[in-house]
Amino acid sequence: MDKKIKRIGVLTSGGDCSGMNAAIRSVVRSGIYMGFEVYGVFHGYDGLIEGVIKKMNCRSVGNIINRGGTFLKTARSHRFLTPEGRKKAVISLKDKKIDALIVIGGNGSFRGAQELYREHKIPVIGIPATIDNDCHGTDFSIGTDTAVNVAMEAIDKIRDTAFSLERLFVIEVMGRHLGYIALQVGVAAGVEEVLVPEFEFDMKSLVKDIKKGHRKGKFSWMIVVAEGAASANDIARQIFDLSGFRPRVTVLGYLQRGGSPTAMDRILATRFGKAAVDAIARGDCDKMVAMSANTIQLIDFKTACSGKKDLNRDDYNLIKILAI
Repeated sequence: MDKKIKRIGVLTSGGDCSGMNAAIRSVVRSGIYMGFEVYGVFHGYDGLIEGVIKKMNCRSVGNIINRGGTFLKTARSHRFLTPEGRKKAVISLKDKKIDALIVIGGNGSFRGAQELYREHKIPVIGIPATIDNDCHGTDFSIGTDTAVNVAMEAIDKIRDTAFSLERLFVIEVMGRHLGYIALQVGVAAGVEEVLVPEFEFDMKSLVKDIKKGHRKGKFSWMIVVAEGAASANDIARQIFDLSGFRPRVTVLGYLQRGGSPTAMDRILATRFGKAAVDAIARGDCDKMVAMSANTIQLIDFKTACSGKKDLNRDDYNLIKILAI
């Protein structure tokens, strides 16, 4: 352990997701086990600026591994985007004699962490937690698996009605810039069509497929659309205008963020939390813990935040193949 680092802070930032609590638990208990004092920062970067910081012990994180969201709370901080805001955050860290920080969040949170290190040399390690799974260098982020499973279970229930009443449904899932959830759910739930921001789609071709299926006796139809690709209501309206079929619309919304984390997310969060503490102990910083080929690695923040991840086109094509 680096003797200069005695106290670690941990915060959650940006959008919440299931598994964050499991990661906090792992950071706190791993840190204490390794001889650090661990402090929880409440309300994300805003809480750091305001000094809303509390010392954690092993009991502080009891009975939270199965809970969705984050008991530390989270927020998107506009003040932290400014140099003045970051200076206030550093003052709060120094007041508590906190030597290093672990940030649990996504790309926006990590860009803030980058600036904290670049401007003030505060050692920072990131843990990817985002339902969109949009951090480069890691196969999975905390919260993604739970979000996909929540959406899949909802779509399974909708399919019962679609089949029983022979209806066409358009279901909107989260994904402002990335269609990962939509694509994964589409494969897992066996839907007929997925619309994502990454791949162009032709409404006339889609309606042609629906009419063709109708002639073959396929009277129920499930379309999943990522919110970044289009509005489900707009897609339904276009289908009606082009075909006369009136789709039913379901917007899953924030339902996908909550719920008890899956086993995969709990295990991933626990492994990431321990890896983040290990990195601090080794003196690593300005990096994100990542999972690649089932191996924990460290990725530079610069790489983790670089551009958009590619979607698997083979999975996208597979949905079309199996929709016959």
